[in-house]
Amino acid sequence: MHSKIEQIIQKSKERADALSEINTQTRCNDRRDIFESIGLVCKRGHIPVIAEVKPASPTGKFADVNPEIASQIACDMENAGAVALSVLTEPCYFEGCIENLESARKHTSIPVLRKDFIVDTSQMHEANSDVILLIAGVLGNRLPEFIEIARRRNIEPLVEVHNKKELAYVLECDAILIGINNRSFETLEINLETAEKLIPLVKEHDRKYNQKHLIIGESGVKSTDDAARMIKAGADALLVGTYLMEGDLKEKMKKLIEANNKQEIV
Repeated sequence: MHSKIEQIIQKSKERADALSEINTQTRCNDRRDIFESIGLVCKRGHIPVIAEVKPASPTGKFADVNPEIASQIACDMENAGAVALSVLTEPCYFEGCIENLESARKHTSIPVLRKDFIVDTSQMHEANSDVILLIAGVLGNRLPEFIEIARRRNIEPLVEVHNKKELAYVLECDAILIGINNRSFETLEINLETAEKLIPLVKEHDRKYNQKHLIIGESGVKSTDDAARMIKAGADALLVGTYLMEGDLKEKMKKLIEANNKQEIV
């Protein structure tokens, strides 16, 4: 695991240790259905895009984002055609916060994903979201427990994998929504071939065991060609952050969701 990822995980553990007592009985009773949302867009022949409210990354800053700005960005993303929103809540390296998540969800009507490095069960009760990111390479054999907690809270877990070993383990867990991250946790380099190699393994598993997983392609979509490539590989939806946070959001979103109509996709 890359030293930068280890640093982020350590900071997440420190944040979890500092959490005050949280009501673990709360449920997200008004969960917005990401499966339904993705399905509706697919029926229109468009690419489902989960747009990310991303203030910064370890490599740079995109925008000064507070709760008010987060809600405006979220509304702009929804109006531009996003099927769901991803909101960063990691504060140390991505400059996110729970308040941005809550504000974005309050002012929109599409599903909202909490994107963070979840390392402790206490973090599972910090905020209501419709979906929560659980990273297989971070949680290891604790993953089933975190999936169960999410389900008890009526929150859908998006379980993220980076390689064949993690994927094989996740396919044995009670996960329906699988995110394939094209960014390596070892080198931090992005390679779209990661999804192209792993997606067929999910499809093969589903055919063999008569199951159905929904696959989200994560990281590395920087153009309509990249978007079309991921859909051609078998991704059901794409999570896009950096590309949308830089430049004309409305125009970029329009091109992404319509990339499925390109000639090369047959």
